[in-house]
Amino acid sequence: MKSVRTAGAGGVETVDVERPAPGPEDVLVGVRACGICGTDVTFLHMGGMPARGHLGGELVPVPLGHEPAGEIVEVGSAVTALKPGDRVVVNPQAASTGIIGCGGRYGGMSEYLLVEKAESGRSLAVFPDTVPFDVAALNEPMAVSRHAVNRSGAGPDDKVVVFGAGPIGLGVAIWLKLRGVKHVVVADVIASRLEKALAVGADAVLDSATEDVTARLTELHGEAANALGQPRAGTDIYIDAAGAPAVFEAVVANAKWHAKLVMVAVQKKGEIDLGGMLRSELTLIASQGYPTEIFEVTPELAEHHERFAQLISHRVPFEEADRAFELARTPGAAEKVIVTFEG
Repeated sequence: MKSVRTAGAGGVETVDVERPAPGPEDVLVGVRACGICGTDVTFLHMGGMPARGHLGGELVPVPLGHEPAGEIVEVGSAVTALKPGDRVVVNPQAASTGIIGCGGRYGGMSEYLLVEKAESGRSLAVFPDTVPFDVAALNEPMAVSRHAVNRSGAGPDDKVVVFGAGPIGLGVAIWLKLRGVKHVVVADVIASRLEKALAVGADAVLDSATEDVTARLTELHGEAANALGQPRAGTDIYIDAAGAPAVFEAVVANAKWHAKLVMVAVQKKGEIDLGGMLRSELTLIASQGYPTEIFEVTPELAEHHERFAQLISHRVPFEEADRAFELARTPGAAEKVIVTFEG
């Protein structure tokens, strides 16, 4: 079968590898779609991963792809709850041979993917045939978004701003609105992203490159105060899906008393204004991965699949995988790239 892996700094290659055979507890999935995300791009920049136990800096290729969706084509002799033809999404972190597409033995950007110790609700989940495979491939990143929302504790009466209108930020906005959150603002510096935010249900958008963030948030969420009585925007929860130091600065400058900041983006280095946090008693919450959310999201992703489909900017056939990764690694060229496979 063919599989995509890193090929030196900045490169990918499609190689022929042996098609895995399922053991008694495994299933073999014919991959039909697989998303590309920032983690894949990081591996591209690295050119691979250090070989285990090697101290000389030697890099080995990484099989790529941790956002696969596909169809079961073979089941092991001990597997009874799953069958060929089931359409499934995969938990990349459940593989016993290492995280799928992130340094493990297998990558989801392959014609076939072995799911070890296949168990519905743990290593994979079945989704209905009403959901296109390309949308089902959003399951993993939407679990990341859902965890951020869960960590925020946002409720119906909260006023929330999401910084960063990439796939994770837009996913956060969708989950917030599906949860019934009163008012959700999405901030970004790219006009097309802000248009997409409104299309998926944000109540308002903010161009943080051209607008006064404080004035706009005060206009939208009313005026409140910090612990010292200084005027602040009435925003209850800030969610950082951008990772830029300017976002943290904007939050501290606007945070009212007992506001919360949830960090879901990979953070770039910058100074932290601890004094500003103190003046607002700002709660800082980190959100990493999806401890429980990987299949929590699957039924709602299926129910609202047309809404989530709007997050996909490019669908590229597997035969052009190199072009798909070039799109993903070029700033501003694409939002969410999904590689599709023939059934």
